[in-house]
Amino acid sequence: MTVPIVPSAADAAAAADSAGDEFWVEPGAVPAPAQPEVAEAVARDAREFGVYARTGGWAFALKVARSVRPGGQPAGETAKISAQRFAELAGCSGERVMRYYRAWDKAADDGLVPHFEILVPGQEIDLPDSDAWLSYYSPRSSASSERGTAIAAAAEAEGIRPTKALEVAENPTALRAAILADPATARTARAALLDRLKEDPALQTELARDVVRTDELKKAVAGESRVADRIGYVRQIVENGQVKTPAGQTIDAPADLRAEAERHLSLLDELDEGEEAGQWAAEAYDTVKELVARTVESDPELRRLERRTKFYSSLQRATKVFEELTLDDADDLDDLYEDDMLQRLEELRTAIGTCIATLRKAAPAR
Repeated sequence: MTVPIVPSAADAAAAADSAGDEFWVEPGAVPAPAQPEVAEAVARDAREFGVYARTGGWAFALKVARSVRPGGQPAGETAKISAQRFAELAGCSGERVMRYYRAWDKAADDGLVPHFEILVPGQEIDLPDSDAWLSYYSPRSSASSERGTAIAAAAEAEGIRPTKALEVAENPTALRAAILADPATARTARAALLDRLKEDPALQTELARDVVRTDELKKAVAGESRVADRIGYVRQIVENGQVKTPAGQTIDAPADLRAEAERHLSLLDELDEGEEAGQWAAEAYDTVKELVARTVESDPELRRLERRTKFYSSLQRATKVFEELTLDDADDLDDLYEDDMLQRLEELRTAIGTCIATLRKAAPAR
């Protein structure tokens, strides 16, 4: 059976005659050619396509909503069938049918569509716009789990469709392949992982353990830590106006030193995120350290304090080390004796004695 898409030429002529004087044809106008007739199956497909283009998944959800009986409703009270039976007739899984069922149920709770109990098999209703469909439908069963709900919520917060994030989460091997093959994907994954670390102590521990067990990562971390320390040293001068000397005393940074530190820091801050900062940080650090050393050397009082601070710091370290040196755990001193050991201790005693005598001479008279 075929159906005409537009009126035939004969029908158009008859309509013109019936219209009488009210029907007017532009002089010289060429009548539109008659459209070929379309098979009923093709016309039906076109109509169904149009419905789906306007409503999206609502068209299929309606078929489920008006044909599948709600949970708890006995089979004898309605012509509707169970979701499993509907799936068997449709040739798909019951879970797929239930995803449409749940989407309709959520929309009904929001007043967007009628509840199941109101609908009867074969009933047609005005359907919502297709744009609203994805707000209710989750095409994956994982979306209904606690994990899936969290992923969907995070996707919405990022402004992307939850289905995209759920698809990635369900294909970790594909995610791994993309990270290994594409530097841009790897950088995105790194940024996301860093954000995740802020609120996941367990992941922090696991990642730290992976780092210390991987020689390449340990070296990289050590190198970046050194860079960060050097930049921090320069930044401290600029922001606080103070600097630590090699001996460890804190002094006010002279104007020229602070200006030089600020110049280097501005260069460091202008580096792109992916640009290597190691060489720039080393240059800034070495320049500032040299200026600090000149500052100390040019001031007699500051130079004296620097020597005193350095000596006292060394004395404290030596004292701590010697205090930790003990023979209490030795059962027999014969097991410990070495000529070199005794010689070193005697040299140390001599050096200490000389140091004590020198300090006594320098002590102020009482």
